[in-house]
Amino acid sequence: MKIDLNSDMGEGFGPYRLCDDEALMEVVSSVNIACGFHAGDPDTMVRMVRLAKANGVGVGAHPGLPDRLGFGRRELPFTADELRQQMLYQLGALTAIANAEQVPVAHISFHAAMGNMVNRDPVLADLMMDTIRTIDPNLIVFAMPDSIIAHAAARAGLKTLLLFLADRAYDVQGRLVARGLPGAVIKEEDALRARVRHFLKTGTVTTIEGATLAVPARSILVHSDTPGSLELARIVRSEIEATGATIAPAAEIVG
Repeated sequence: MKIDLNSDMGEGFGPYRLCDDEALMEVVSSVNIACGFHAGDPDTMVRMVRLAKANGVGVGAHPGLPDRLGFGRRELPFTADELRQQMLYQLGALTAIANAEQVPVAHISFHAAMGNMVNRDPVLADLMMDTIRTIDPNLIVFAMPDSIIAHAAARAGLKTLLLFLADRAYDVQGRLVARGLPGAVIKEEDALRARVRHFLKTGTVTTIEGATLAVPARSILVHSDTPGSLELARIVRSEIEATGATIAPAAEIVG
């Protein structure tokens, strides 16, 4: 079986970096590149694309809200059409940069508050998915299982790759536990190993309430801004390989 291991990267700007991009790029199989709004800039985006190309890593767009100070995690009162244009602007920027490096943009993964806003509103989700299809009907949409985004992508005829978040706790409804709450971010090695191993063997995760939740995912996400993200990604990769599965980018899995 093939499993994708992806990470949001290039989430600094100028001389500021969140993680060791060069080392992390050697571990993952897909990268979601910040496109200049919540983080990123032209030089950083080019660097990410070139690193991905050198390491055989699939490239995707990671659009977010124009809020560097809040790292794109604060919801802002934009209209649906404004959110559509913001996504188009960012997807277009990364596509141009990647095309100049002769690298395809294979997928799109919404960042934080933008993703939350889209995933809460079926009408907005349909607008975004229809727009993505118009730009590139072959783009793969990264989404949580049974989410509004996943259903909207299916209605638009787009391919999806469903995600399991290795470093974030889930509640019994399948939602992520809010950052800042106790146990919301998993970064201890033993806990992460057990969690990933359990997911790979059973396709389930234990929620923060202690319930068992089915997670029919084929891609595992490690956030690069989680403390120790490089080591966390290495742990996840080692657990994937220990099961006999193969690490592969999104395009090879969804095809």
